[in-house]
Amino acid sequence: MRIPLSWLGELVELPKDDTADWLHSTLVRVGFEEEAVHGGELRGPIVVGRVLEIVEEPQKNGKTIRWVQVDVGEANGGVRGIVCGALNFVEGDRVVVTLPGAALPGGFEIAARKTYGHVSDGMIASERELGLGDDHDGIMRLDQLGIPGEVGEDALAILGLDDQAVEINVTPDRGYALSLRGIAREVASATGQPFRDPAAIETATATGFPVALLDDAPIRGRDGCSRFVARVVRGIDPSRPTPAWMASRLRLAGIRSISLPVDITNAVMLELGQPIHGYDLGKLRGGITVRRAAPGERLTTLDGVDRSLSTEDLLITDDRGAIGLAGVMGGAETEMDASTTDVLIEAATFDPVTIGRTARRHKLFSEASKRYERGVDPAVAAAAAARVAQLLVELAGGALDELGADVGDVPAMAPIRIPVGFWSDYTGADYTVEEARDALERIGARVAESADAWIVTPPTWRRDLVDREGLVEEVARIVGFDRIPSVLPVAPPGRGYTRPQRLRRRVADALASNGLTEVLVAPFVTEQQALLTGAEPVRLENPLDGERPWLRTALLPGMLDTAHRNLGRGLTDLALFELGHVFLSIEGQGTDTLPSAASRPTDDELAELDRLPLQPDHAAVLLVGERVRKQPGTAAVRFGIADAVEAAERIARTLGLELELRQSERPWLHPGRTAELLLGETIVGVAGELLPAVAAAADLPRVVAVAELDLSLLIDRARISLDTQRIASVPAATQDLSVVVPVDVPAGDVRRAVRDGAGALLEHIALVDDYRGTASGSGGLGEGEKSLTFALRFRAPDRTLTAAEASEAKLAGLAVATERHGARLRE
Repeated sequence: MRIPLSWLGELVELPKDDTADWLHSTLVRVGFEEEAVHGGELRGPIVVGRVLEIVEEPQKNGKTIRWVQVDVGEANGGVRGIVCGALNFVEGDRVVVTLPGAALPGGFEIAARKTYGHVSDGMIASERELGLGDDHDGIMRLDQLGIPGEVGEDALAILGLDDQAVEINVTPDRGYALSLRGIAREVASATGQPFRDPAAIETATATGFPVALLDDAPIRGRDGCSRFVARVVRGIDPSRPTPAWMASRLRLAGIRSISLPVDITNAVMLELGQPIHGYDLGKLRGGITVRRAAPGERLTTLDGVDRSLSTEDLLITDDRGAIGLAGVMGGAETEMDASTTDVLIEAATFDPVTIGRTARRHKLFSEASKRYERGVDPAVAAAAAARVAQLLVELAGGALDELGADVGDVPAMAPIRIPVGFWSDYTGADYTVEEARDALERIGARVAESADAWIVTPPTWRRDLVDREGLVEEVARIVGFDRIPSVLPVAPPGRGYTRPQRLRRRVADALASNGLTEVLVAPFVTEQQALLTGAEPVRLENPLDGERPWLRTALLPGMLDTAHRNLGRGLTDLALFELGHVFLSIEGQGTDTLPSAASRPTDDELAELDRLPLQPDHAAVLLVGERVRKQPGTAAVRFGIADAVEAAERIARTLGLELELRQSERPWLHPGRTAELLLGETIVGVAGELLPAVAAAADLPRVVAVAELDLSLLIDRARISLDTQRIASVPAATQDLSVVVPVDVPAGDVRRAVRDGAGALLEHIALVDDYRGTASGSGGLGEGEKSLTFALRFRAPDRTLTAAEASEAKLAGLAVATERHGARLRE
């Protein structure tokens, strides 16, 4: 919202110096966010001048310039000579003259300069050069525009060019602040200055114009239009120019000046917050009916677009059909134009939900719809129509007609009960009863006091106030948020992180400390991504992105997009992980109907809504590029399946678990480079390398190592204490074990056998070498044999192990491996 300072100053007193900064700080104090300051680009001297003489001088290039003598009212009676190329002014005209030392928008400095054989001592300005409009074809002729001002008088003040506008951000719940009326009331509340309400004007009754409010399909039980006020002004002169002060204020407020009747409706909208629409009365056919659109109905709006309407759209219609999208944009057939003399003024109250949906459905966002969807004061409609009529009479020469209408009423505001002192109990600040009452009355509320509780009725422009907590926020805002103490509340005992939450964080910390980067990926995927892992996906009924209407059944498909995005920005070596929900379909999920919002859903309705998909936590890892970069004397090492398996095992170890590996197949993973991850006989995940075709489809390198585990299941089975871990006080005994087994025996099975046989003293086991025999029998291995070397770490909790004890445990493990897989000790 842009707030012209001179306009605001008519409603509440402002300081004379540093007004923009002061206003920003004042509004920030009552909860608004400052954005920018507009205006102030022009610098004088810029004055009113009178053209005394014009000498036209043809040039060799075919162009004719004019050597103009202009009286600018200087004390010495001097006349300025100015070279000008415009041809639309004559001797005797009053014009705007920018003298040397002045500055125009864009930093254009005015100086005396020699041109076309003359020293041009300034410039005669057009509207565009002054930033008043887009007209660059001719000089501003003040007499023709009806702009007052004596020769030599400051033109900046006359044209309103010495004004500034402060811009603030208005949140959706505070629609009343999208008006000078609302902002002035906020300033008055914050400073204690008196407030002049621009809506406090006489509103005579007008009748006779037929208006009907029909809504056969209200949304959420609310009618589309609750009030419709109409007034008629006849005999306006549409050719009259918009006064400079009004055009300047509209420009500062961010609205382009169009014509006097349209500018008046926009000015009243900015002043009172009530959107206004004007119809050419001569183009209307019969009375006005407000209704929903019929199936197949169409409307050509003011922007010239022929629109297909929805049955939810609220329309303004006459006897011929639709003539406007209510609260959004009028129709072309009844538009006010250069021939309009009789005007019907509309000031209505429309349902915010209806207008918001219509604006988004047609992608048609206007100043009117922005205000309607945030809520317009229903009590101001009559005053707004009367104000427009008043300005049309004063500025456009019209005459107010008794014809009009006022249909509907102002919905009553629901009173709110608030216990005395609740404002201090809720915020922790010590607000007195007098401060609370004064704050509520400043925002326009009516307070009925009693000993233990107050009944507070919010004003009609504050429909966001529906409970006592909202009233407390108003008290805190008006009295000052700085009164609220900066004290952190003490958390009740037993309400810290749950065990699953702490374990989840421990997994994230373990992966991050190992050099992986956490990513957060949106859970919405394409159909191809949803079906990649083979699980049945869940489709959203109302997706945010029409191209991604499915919920992910695994984390990896979304991570492929993340990897592609990073690779496209030059990050070729990636080690990523994500912890997040996946969504698994269940029988009977979802619901076909939604309960009404008018009342609390019943238990059966809530049970119907509770049929949601399963949402377990998963952990996924994606590795691509080089794990070790090429260096002098060191070859590059690329990520592969071993790194994905290691990451998966790290997750399990963090939770006190040991994973088993089993070779497997997945249609989206490379055959022969895929491993199922098991806890006992339960499959908890998969690790491997992407199928090259899948990697190519995602525009990724050929080798992409991935792993994904069911984190919820791992956490349920976690065997780790969350207490502080005791550091072992005795040293470990380390030994290596090399065994020879047939090549078709999985290394994981051998490792499991060794671990089972070694017993409780074995603290850690890792495969460190896999050597295959050759046909020639080199290396002591026969054809079809392989040598597996395991690094073993033994430790006893109460003593230092001897070498004999460690060797005994190692050989016990070898015995089990021999029994199960025919392993023998490598010589």
